[in-house]
Amino acid sequence: MSSALHLPTLPEIEAAAAVVYRAFAPTPQYRWALLSERLGTDCWVKHENHTPVGAFKIRGGLAFFDALAQRGALPREVISATRGNHGQSMGWAARAHGVRCTIVVPRGNSPEKNAAMRALGVVLVEHGDDFTAAADHARRLAQERGALRVPSFDRDLVRGVATYWLEFLRAVPRLDVAYVPIGLGSGACAAIAAKRALGHAARIVGVVSRHAPTYALSLAAGRVVEAPVTAQLADGMAVRRADAQALAVLAQGLDHVVQVDDAQVAAAMRALHTDTHNTAEGAGAAALAAAVQERDRLAGQCVGLALTGANVDAGVLAQVLQAV
Repeated sequence: MSSALHLPTLPEIEAAAAVVYRAFAPTPQYRWALLSERLGTDCWVKHENHTPVGAFKIRGGLAFFDALAQRGALPREVISATRGNHGQSMGWAARAHGVRCTIVVPRGNSPEKNAAMRALGVVLVEHGDDFTAAADHARRLAQERGALRVPSFDRDLVRGVATYWLEFLRAVPRLDVAYVPIGLGSGACAAIAAKRALGHAARIVGVVSRHAPTYALSLAAGRVVEAPVTAQLADGMAVRRADAQALAVLAQGLDHVVQVDDAQVAAAMRALHTDTHNTAEGAGAAALAAAVQERDRLAGQCVGLALTGANVDAGVLAQVLQAV
């Protein structure tokens, strides 16, 4: 297995927070009574659906571009790949720094996420049938153009994302366990980084889509194991190939991993609407889906859920909410 990423320290995360707060205020975390009843124990939700792009990824983009600016290394153009939220993060931060931003998405990507990226000035390129194919194309495109390729997993991205976990763990110091979805791994690695930086005792549980099991298989094998993607609802977790650096961090820092399927994710999306009247995209509801699955082992514990994003197409959300 690859050596683990050197995780950001508390001063580094706090410095990233200062950058983030120039763009928006800390997001709220609430104890929801109905969700607590549903889980049979105290349940707190961190609302990253309340950022200016409706997802946590913006924090990483702000930190990444600020680091480039501090080094005097802002490029003419950045190129990256996404299923949507990372692309919005890149578009927001690139526009703020006057940098051209090209984003590669797989064919059939969310129309509403595509529209949101274009509204931020992103030049969108469609390529491949999944995120991994789009990411490989972004790498080639950056080489051809002499542009800076921004990966979806990077230390400065993790440093920025860790700011929401810093907020959450400080606001709810008695958290016993926190559930976080795993796409390419920045959110879960950020949770581990913030926990270590604060010396917090919360157990971090990773949540993987059963329809995109690369991280579950890779953690079990101790090496990157590529796996097919059939996820329809949790597109933010639809990754075919785990990142080796992220895998090394997760192997050391996660308590365990829970796999959830699209039906469980849909049920969690409905529950979040019913119990909190917040919208969650598939990946954003995955933490609750995992906690519901593990309900019997959570009695008497204070549970934290990362509602990582709300960017679900209206038609998809309508179908989910109408289903019984």
